[in-house]
Amino acid sequence: MAAGLKTFVVVAITSAATANAGIMKIPVTRLNPAEIEGAEEMQSLQMMLGAASLEGSKKHLPGTQEVLLKNNKNMAYYGTIEVGTPPQAMQVVFDTGSSDLWVPTLEGSQGKASAYDLAASSTYRSLQTYEPFHISYGSGDVSGMFCRDTVRVGELDLKNFTFAHVDSTTGLRNWGSMPFDGVLGLGFPSLSKGPGETFLQALNKSGALDDPVFGFYLAKDAPGQLVLGGVDPDHVASEFTWVPVSLEAWWSVHLDAVKVDGLMTLTATDMAIVDSGSSLLMGPKRDITALAVMLGAEKLSSLYVLNCDKIPSMTFTFGGKDFAMTSEDLVVDRVGNLCILGIQEIDLGRPMWILGDVFMRKYYVQFDFGNSRMGFAHAKRPSDNWV
Repeated sequence: MAAGLKTFVVVAITSAATANAGIMKIPVTRLNPAEIEGAEEMQSLQMMLGAASLEGSKKHLPGTQEVLLKNNKNMAYYGTIEVGTPPQAMQVVFDTGSSDLWVPTLEGSQGKASAYDLAASSTYRSLQTYEPFHISYGSGDVSGMFCRDTVRVGELDLKNFTFAHVDSTTGLRNWGSMPFDGVLGLGFPSLSKGPGETFLQALNKSGALDDPVFGFYLAKDAPGQLVLGGVDPDHVASEFTWVPVSLEAWWSVHLDAVKVDGLMTLTATDMAIVDSGSSLLMGPKRDITALAVMLGAEKLSSLYVLNCDKIPSMTFTFGGKDFAMTSEDLVVDRVGNLCILGIQEIDLGRPMWILGDVFMRKYYVQFDFGNSRMGFAHAKRPSDNWV
């Protein structure tokens, strides 16, 4: 999710995992749109997962901390953090499209089991003198106040960390039915609305990780993973291609072209955001409309439907390399011989493409916040005969 934009894909850590020094792996839970009835609800879910205006753990490389991420069915990824003393478990989206952490209070939980109880934490400190917290997503707004408290991800503690406790989430469509509670932003400081350090800044300053990087593996129909302090080579199937961040707000790249099966080349939009908080591939209306017209796709709610025999391949060109998406990669659901494409239009003010979970399932992305760059490699899938 990008702050101010918020069409985000959900990464959630569903269980705190044991961490080694330096790397942390977080299991991601995937949310299935089929579990939410009706086209309106599905549309809201897709917007919730976008850009803003496994239980247990395993040993890995020295100097890293690992937290495994459980996957909950392809449309959203989220996981567990803890806040306060004693720790209170919360499910959050790990979102490269925004930069703030927020969790709901009882008033903002909409009846969910998890809510941050300020009074129950001995390390809670109010920041009432600072201006209120407010952030807008593609699916609505949330608001609350800033505070300081201990935040834990796996075995990593950030003491006196600044984040927001939110008492108003009713502006977010269908938030009460979502399996996650809040959002942990992994974007750059310029997107942050808070008075303190971002999660990445505090993590880097703590010295807990050897390298200022993190890597996402988003599986299809299987658990995913967020690694803090490195990458997991078990999920990487090729060498990394490194691309500099084009604008230090979102994790963005200069986009050279979007090519569709050799039939069409789109070059009017020059920026793409890699966003773990967005479920789909999203583009400006002009690009998506041109694509739909060429393919003869029909719009159903906010998604596009096409005969499965006519699904093209797509290629995103940036950093001097083509990143191809096959027809299989682009389909998020199928009804008979009709396929629902994981492509959606979005208006964020500035024209841009959002490369969400559909893209990140195909490519393992390494986010290097120390050098302001991203590394892209083919993700290793279970069918790739890896042990």
